[in-house]
Amino acid sequence: MTPPIERSAVLDDVSKAIVEQLQEDGRRSYAEIGKAVGLSETATRQRVQKLQEAGVLQIVAVTDPLQLGFARQAMIGVRVSGDTRVVAGAMSEIPGVTYVVSTAGSFDLLVEIVCESDDDLIDVLNDRIRSLPDVVSTETFVYLKLHRQLYNWGTR
Repeated sequence: MTPPIERSAVLDDVSKAIVEQLQEDGRRSYAEIGKAVGLSETATRQRVQKLQEAGVLQIVAVTDPLQLGFARQAMIGVRVSGDTRVVAGAMSEIPGVTYVVSTAGSFDLLVEIVCESDDDLIDVLNDRIRSLPDVVSTETFVYLKLHRQLYNWGTR
């Protein structure tokens, strides 16, 4: 059975403008956003709540892992022999995993992880990732320096 095709939410211009306002500053008040998009504070709050419930957006604090005690970040390329969705689900449950995406190309999955140390990274690789039944191989790309990370790509 083929899984259903995921469709992106259809957003009107006002919802897109709200998303863009929050991409610029996630702490912006509903009143301020409402003024910018032509809605009341209450209507803006309701729109944001609906966008969150629909999975269109999350409002979170973006932190610097180094300053929070996570000295090691890495992207792990994973090759899988079975159903990549099953392995992606298992990867998503591993503490420290911040990003899991199915890909086309050399790797079936890309998995981003934050760890306290290199020893912790080795433990997760050996005990949690490589030990999964359908994982054929991994390649780890240790981050040396983050040069750019943005979340304000706008809407379409």
